[in-house]
Amino acid sequence: MRGEIKLISVIIPCYKQEKTVVSNIKKIRNVLSRLQYAFEIIVVVDGKIDNTFKRAKTVKGENIKVVGYSNNYGKGYALRYGMAKSRGNLVAFIDGGTDLNPRGLQMLLAHFEWYNADIIVGSKWHPVSKVKYPWWRKIVSKTYGVLVKILFGLRIRDTQLGMKFFRREVLVKVLPRLLVKKWAFDIEILSVADRLGFKRIYEAPIELDWLELESHVSKNFFRSVTEMLIDTLAVFYRLRIVKYYDDGNQRKWKYNKKLNLRINIG
Repeated sequence: MRGEIKLISVIIPCYKQEKTVVSNIKKIRNVLSRLQYAFEIIVVVDGKIDNTFKRAKTVKGENIKVVGYSNNYGKGYALRYGMAKSRGNLVAFIDGGTDLNPRGLQMLLAHFEWYNADIIVGSKWHPVSKVKYPWWRKIVSKTYGVLVKILFGLRIRDTQLGMKFFRREVLVKVLPRLLVKKWAFDIEILSVADRLGFKRIYEAPIELDWLELESHVSKNFFRSVTEMLIDTLAVFYRLRIVKYYDDGNQRKWKYNKKLNLRINIG
């Protein structure tokens, strides 16, 4: 691997998870404690509208930081916020829900080292993945994957799963250019990284049991899909048509006054 891993930062975006946030943090900490590397956990509460922030703060530890803000801005904003506060030279994130088995972090790390990667993406469609997923969501996911391949030419089948690892050099170059606050954050960061020359993007297997979340997620699913499609087309427009993310537009994206996204090499 290019450069030794000194510290792994894991970002956990959370929204309305007061019932599960404590157990989730502890599960993720237990997985990370088995690794041979030092780590930090950054919990980002995307809107202090319930007791999620207060309960997350009850989990004590020198390597656990809980941050948040009053309004709900979306997953993409929360991840950028947490990444900007991270110190690790390897930065990961995992969705704050209970559908993804956090043991997948170990698998993604192993793939990161094996491939000497720039980015490792957890994938539902990796042949070794263990996935419980409704058939209709599989159709939507597969269809979106085809659209992404046509628009962006990425060589991965699952861009949206909430578990990824990034080399810090990727984030230093890519983060200041990003705009998406919600669901299309993943495709924006991956497509921009690929355009800027970070081609070593690979998939790794995960364990996912979505059925346990289905009852309270489905009602907002199709609205989220619509918003994601609109944002995806906007990313394509900025990437391919106006070339907003290219170095020539540095004066436009160098500094975001609302959220300072400039981060230093750890």
